[in-house]
Amino acid sequence: MELTLEKTRSYAERFRKPDTYGHFINGAWVGADSGETIALTNPATLETVAYIQSGNAVDAKRAVDAAYAAFPKWSRMYPGERQAILAAIAARLRERIFDYAMMEALNNGKPISQAINDVSRAANHLDTYAGAPYEMKGETFDLPDAIVLTHREPVGVVAQIIPWNVPMSMFTMKIGPALASGCTIIMKPSEVVCLAVMEFVRDIADLLPPGVLNVVTGYGQALGEPILTDPRVRKVAFTGSRATARKILEMAGQNIIPQTMELGGKSAHIVCEDADLEKAAASAVTANTYNKGEMCIAGSRLFVHRKIYADFMVLLREKLAVVPQGDPLDPVTVMGPQASQTQFDKILFYLDLGQKEGATFLAGGQRASIPGLEKGLFIQPTLLGNVKNEMRVMQEEIFGPVTGVLQWDDEDEMIRQANDTEFGLAGGIWTQNLDRAHRLARRMETGMIWINRYLNLKPNQWMGGVKASGFGREAVRSTIDHYTVMKSLVLNLE
Repeated sequence: MELTLEKTRSYAERFRKPDTYGHFINGAWVGADSGETIALTNPATLETVAYIQSGNAVDAKRAVDAAYAAFPKWSRMYPGERQAILAAIAARLRERIFDYAMMEALNNGKPISQAINDVSRAANHLDTYAGAPYEMKGETFDLPDAIVLTHREPVGVVAQIIPWNVPMSMFTMKIGPALASGCTIIMKPSEVVCLAVMEFVRDIADLLPPGVLNVVTGYGQALGEPILTDPRVRKVAFTGSRATARKILEMAGQNIIPQTMELGGKSAHIVCEDADLEKAAASAVTANTYNKGEMCIAGSRLFVHRKIYADFMVLLREKLAVVPQGDPLDPVTVMGPQASQTQFDKILFYLDLGQKEGATFLAGGQRASIPGLEKGLFIQPTLLGNVKNEMRVMQEEIFGPVTGVLQWDDEDEMIRQANDTEFGLAGGIWTQNLDRAHRLARRMETGMIWINRYLNLKPNQWMGGVKASGFGREAVRSTIDHYTVMKSLVLNLE
């Protein structure tokens, strides 16, 4: 349907009455042992949109019990059965794409048009893994006196922890390879944003055998340790902050289990002197404003060649000044509110810190006031000038619509600075010289690079970083390798 603000606001009324979601354990919705709930809020209005359970160690153990009991049968299921279930889950998602997008707009502040794209991408992740059960293949190695066989087997019960910025996409990116490989799951979504995820679990509950997928909600401090230190949990997959990752690695290390970590970024977005300036400026705006800048892959360090800096900055500021900011339910909105008060306050802290470090505001730099949504957690899209690469605002992940702009004219020095960060998740290059594009890309220490269009995400694209941005790769068929182990079998022929 053609979207208008009137239509989206009218449609949103069906979600105005806050629902309460239980934990989903062993195929049933159950209350928390604590009897306590957590309110999910709308960052545009600060109204409550739903309640979730505040879980503890008792709830965690129940979830692990269920996943552990379900593993033997699920792991031995015929591949075609798991394939059919994954395809059915994807079909269910597509039946209500607009509903889930609306929930993400209401709970996250994500503009509805972007939310539709993100939920559609979530369905694509499931498509990627629907056929993967048939790829659980081993190998053979022939010798004169023996045959060496290998079996690929699911690792077991897995814990998966997802963030609040793109919850539906993260949810399907995680469960897809786990279900395809025959693992059973304990999922912990964010206690800040998870409305769409919980509703989706409600929609697909009848498709999965009890205990295969278990979802527990609550604060990480209460749920993390009892899940991750349980010896029956054989793998953890996490997307989130580096600080939380350190704690998870320490807990998971007690039982020496494998991990997949997709963490933060401070990605370099490089504009060469031969770039198409109109398109590069538009792309830099997108890299700053998409999802309100709450992206680990944001191009938050913009390296602009000195020869074209003045012309480029005129275009960039012109385009940034007209970015529609406001009600996330409005189809024309490009920037909604930050997802939570905590994130809002964090961004304002860094804006203040940047000034103390000597940076200046080339655009934005403060809270945005939106008529009719004065309580909303809106921040102006911001460009920082006068920055140095060693400043905290250029080294630490802000996770908001804040981009620092650096000038360069020496390629070697620019690449040195681009790589001079603890992170290595994404990057972008704008040039019309193919040799240069490949040369720069090879020298960048990062997991993903886009040439001549930032955030050009494609289905079945490798996702993941290097250095403090984590390890392991997601969103591709080969991710099932992270959820399986290889067993060698030697058959003697003499």
